[in-house]
Order: sequence, then structure tokens, then C-alpha cells
Amino acid sequence: MESRFRFRLYLLTAMILLGVFSLLHRLHQFQIKDQHYYIRQKPGFSVVAIREPGVRGEILDRNGVPLAENYRIYELVVNLGEVRESWIRQWKVEKSVGEETDEKPPEIDKIVERLILPRLKELGVEPRLNRTAIRTHYVTHGDLVPYVFPGELDFDQFSRLAEHKLGLQGVYVNSRPQRRYPMGTLAGHVLGYVQQWKKGTYTPAEKAEFAHYFGDSKGVSGIEKTYNDILTGLHGKRSLYKDEKNNIIGRTVDSRAPGQGAELTLTLDAGIQCLTENVLRKAGRAAAVVMDVNTGEVLAMASVPNYDPNDYVPSLTQKSADYYFQNKGHPFTNRAVSSYQSGSTTKIPVALTALMNGQAGFADNCRGYVAFGRTKIRCWHTAGHGTLRMDEALQRSCNPYFMDLANRMGREKMVEGFSALNLGRRTGVGLPEEKPGILPGSQHWLQLQEPGSIVTPSQVALMAIGQWDMEATPLQICAITACVANGGTYYQPRLLKKATLLDDTIVPDVPKVELDLVKDKGVSRNDIKRVQHGMWLAANAPGGTAGRVAIKDYTVAAKTGTVQKGTPPNHTNNAWVTAFAPYDEPRYSVTVFVEGGKSGGKVAGPLAHMILRGIAATEKGLRLPTKRMGKFAGHFDPIEEIELPEDALLSITLEDVGETGDEVSEALDENKPVKVKPRIIPLPGGGSGQSEDADE
Repeated sequence: MESRFRFRLYLLTAMILLGVFSLLHRLHQFQIKDQHYYIRQKPGFSVVAIREPGVRGEILDRNGVPLAENYRIYELVVNLGEVRESWIRQWKVEKSVGEETDEKPPEIDKIVERLILPRLKELGVEPRLNRTAIRTHYVTHGDLVPYVFPGELDFDQFSRLAEHKLGLQGVYVNSRPQRRYPMGTLAGHVLGYVQQWKKGTYTPAEKAEFAHYFGDSKGVSGIEKTYNDILTGLHGKRSLYKDEKNNIIGRTVDSRAPGQGAELTLTLDAGIQCLTENVLRKAGRAAAVVMDVNTGEVLAMASVPNYDPNDYVPSLTQKSADYYFQNKGHPFTNRAVSSYQSGSTTKIPVALTALMNGQAGFADNCRGYVAFGRTKIRCWHTAGHGTLRMDEALQRSCNPYFMDLANRMGREKMVEGFSALNLGRRTGVGLPEEKPGILPGSQHWLQLQEPGSIVTPSQVALMAIGQWDMEATPLQICAITACVANGGTYYQPRLLKKATLLDDTIVPDVPKVELDLVKDKGVSRNDIKRVQHGMWLAANAPGGTAGRVAIKDYTVAAKTGTVQKGTPPNHTNNAWVTAFAPYDEPRYSVTVFVEGGKSGGKVAGPLAHMILRGIAATEKGLRLPTKRMGKFAGHFDPIEEIELPEDALLSITLEDVGETGDEVSEALDENKPVKVKPRIIPLPGGGSGQSEDADE
């Protein structure tokens, strides 16, 4: 009797558990698996929010010439989730509530091919079908991010599709702004480029707020990257009513149009920029900077080889990628803000440092070399220059004068003076690619050396003539030249003149003074004129190294430099020149750097001459042409000389004199950092580890 009762109890328990399990299964079926189906069957409507990208702000030159703007593109947009649901309803894959057939919907790409493409073809549109991209997009983003067919619609196609409204659920035509650089490669390194929004880069909050998400493009280099936050406009929002079958009903509600980003006005002058870029094409790999000496504004910044920012819109093709990345000249490198051994252009900051330390009247006897123990560092004029003062030493670019002057001041004073002139750190011009250069003996430099490394007198000498570890960017040299030209005021170089948003100025046009040699360092204006006069002599007097920069009736002051790279016989030179003009009332400073140039005077000098000559023409009322520029691949051919224009009427007879770049080749191998027992134990984690100078 008891066993029968127990059996019935077990049976009842099993039946209850079975019923509970069945109930849970049906609840799962209704509330989870078929949730969306039943929501769609509910009468009424829902509100769907769509995010639209903001309109990116335009970039203009100082005269209002558009350098980066937007144009409207038309595209075919598909919400793959809605398309799939439409297919299911049309072919009745689900016959009744809770009852499934053995038939399953085809893959999403096949649904698109069968349901959408025939209708589009009827309307004269045949988009390319990328099956893999469609499947991947659907699995990754579902309904949130609509799929955009590759290729743009023309206006006629857009109008035709919009007029017929397609009659297909989940298929829309859309218009949005896209970046364009109307001047082609002009100022490409300065402007940078943008990258289209990457699918999936949205926050959980944005995913919860929007049913359809279109993100903003993003600046990834140049001005586009530096000022991306203010260039990006406020995103728009459209809310649509949809019925239970996902059909759009009524008009758009709660609409907010995409906002416009800030408009940037650059300091660049498109005419001078175009002139500078055309001149640089006479060289293979080169850079040039033109500045307003009285404000620090960069009027032109050019680098070759170059690239076209338009190639990144909407994305870099394989053909363009091969063109750029197979070019060993590194077309994406902005050489104007990259660092190189600065050669004899470094003698200008040495002279300014001497003025800061009361050495303006220093005179020195050049015997053709300076001996440091068993090491001799030569002058390019092996017979020697005799006794020279500062202006004459600049004119003739005498190595021994500046090597002796540097050691007279010592490493600490040299580093202090160079640092004040912004060598060894970024200028803050506004380009993320800007390099700080290298300042030997500085705190940062010492931290990168082995513990106990010091700077010897011979290395101080090499530093003074821009050799060994000493490196600077063309922009840094141009800014220092501008400081000399205006009488001792160092303005921070800047590319952004002003930024406006909705008629409000958010970045004002205000020059920034970083150093006043007269007020801050006690340098007299007469002493600064010594440096100015030395540069004038270099370009306008017999024996000067910069005679090819000179211009008839437009007085120029200049300084050349030549650096040897590598060792003979497999060595090349880099050529420099830096100049300002007009001499009596300076307004412009120009620095030119050429990789593979035989000498500063013969290669970089003529390029600076042509740039300044074009600028001089504008001051006579002529207008520099501005045109769309194309790509220039550059080359690796050594450049012995660049010919001056035939009508270049110079005031002096040219002499083939100046630095050759090989004056220090014998010394470089013997001037490795010297290790001594450190007098201060280096601190762990990047402490100073600085040692006092040791006598040689």
C-alpha cells in the first residue's frame, strides 16, 4: 500500500515538473525568441532615432582661399535587419505564431540580391554587390549601423530613387557632406587628412539612444588632427515614426540638423605656398618654410615628395597605397618639421648665444683648423681666414671661429642659449608630426646616453657647426632667422591665424612672443645688427657663401650650410640656406633644406632666391598664381647645382666658395661620447644623471 502511494507521489511530482518545464519553454519562446515578432504585431507606432554626422568645418588660407571644404554626396543606404524581416514576411517563413517551418531564410547577401537589386535595376541603379562585406556588416552591427553600398549616386539617380521611394523596407537614399581638398596636394603636409568613421566606434550610451548610427570622420594628421575637436560639428538627430511593420509613417519629428564645425583661417598664403612648392620640385627631396618675421606666422610650409589628401577620401585605394608606400622618399614625411643635422646654419644661434653672454666683440684667428688633442677639425678654407670678427665669420662661414667661440662659452652656456631659442624642443606650431630636434648636452639628451657620458670640447665644437648629434628642423632655423631679422624678438611659429564658430571667435589672432633678446637677455640692438650684417655680407659681399640668394633691387641677407652624410666614397650631402628680406625693413624669413644637395650655396641658395624673388614681385603689385597642385614623387639623384634663372641679375660675382660638408669627416669617428666616472649617481626611472664637464 505504501509503495503504491509513493509511486503516485513520484508520478505527480514528475508531471508537475514537466508542466513547469513546458511552461518555461513556452515563456522563453514567446518572451525571448519571438519577442520582436510580437512587438511588431502590436498595433501602434514606435519612434526610431537616427544619428547624422556633423558637418566638418572648412579650412581657408589667410586670404579666404578654401584649402579643405565639404561637398555633398548621395548614397544608397540599407538597414539589413529590416530587409531580412521584409523577406520573412513576404515569403511567410513563419506560418503562424510559435510554429516554425523547416525552411530557413537565405543568407543576408542573397536576400539583398533577390529582393533589392532587381528593383534598383528597374530605376537605373546597379550597385556593386560585395557579399562578404554585407554578411560581415550584418553579423557585426545588425540594425544599428546601416550598410552603405560602395560608390556614390549622381544627383539624377538620387532624385529618381527619392521620388519613387523604392517601395522597399529598409532601403533609403541619403545625402551627407564629404571632405574635399580643392587645391590637390597644395599644403597637403600641413592640412593632413581625415579618416572615415570606423564602424563599431560608438559608446554604449549612443547605442542605446540611436537605432541607426552614422559617425563622424576624424583627422589623423596635420591641422585636421590637431584641431579635430573644433572642426567636428555637432551631430544631428532625426526621429521617425514607424508602424508595427517597420513602415515609416508621418513626417520626421524631433529633428536637429547637423551642426557646422569651426572655420579655421590659416596663416598660409596660397600664392606663396604654390610658389614654394613649385620651386622645390627642382629638387628631389626638400623642404622650405616662409615666415612673417614680425608675427611668427608661417606663410608657406612645403615638403617634397608629397601626397594628395584627397586619396584618403573616402579611403586609400590599393593603387594609391602602392604608389605611396613603395616610394622610398617617404612622401608622408613633412621634412619642414623633421630634424636633420643643421650644418653651418647653426652658427646663427651660436652668434645669438654669444650675444647673450657678452661675447659680441669676440675675435679669432682662423689657421685653417682647430686642434683638440690629436683631433683636428678643419675649416673649409684650409689656408685659414686669418683674424675675423663675428660678422666676417658669418660672411665666410668660418668653422674655427665658431668652434672657438662655443668652447669659450662652454657647454652649459651653449645649451642654455640654444634652449632659449627653442632648439631641442617643439615650437608648438600646431602639427602633431613636428620633431623637437636634438640638442647635445641638454637634460633630455643626457638621459638618453649611457651613464657617465659627457660632452667634450671637440664635441661642443662640432655642435657649434651643426654636426655630430646636433639636429634642428627647417622650421626651427627659420624662426631663429626671423628673430635675427626683426631685431631680437622670437615669435612662436604658428599656422592657425584664427578660428570662428557661429560668428564667434574661439581662437583669436594674437602673436605670441616667447623671447625678447633685448628685454629678457640684455642684448643690445647694435649687437643684433652684427649678426644681421654678417648675413648681409654672406649674400652681398665678395667672399660670402650665399651670393646665389641675392636679388637685384631687393636686398637679401642669408646663411648657408652643408652637411656630409655617411663616409667616403658612399656619402651624400645635405644642403641648407636660411635668409631674410628685405634687409632694411625685414618682413620675410625663408629656410630651404635639400637632401642630397651638394652644397648650401649652389643648391639651396638658388631655391631660396627664386622663392624670395617671387615674394618681391608681390610687393610690386604682381599677384602670385594659385592653382591645384599634383603629386611629385621626388628622386634620389645627387644634385650638384641648381641653375639660377637666366635673368637673375646679381650684384656680385659668384665665387665657388663655402662649406663642403667634409671638413669634419676625420673628426667624427674620433668623437664618440666619452665615459668617465659620474660625479652624480644617475637616479632610477629617468633621473638627471648629469655630470659636470671634464677637461679634454
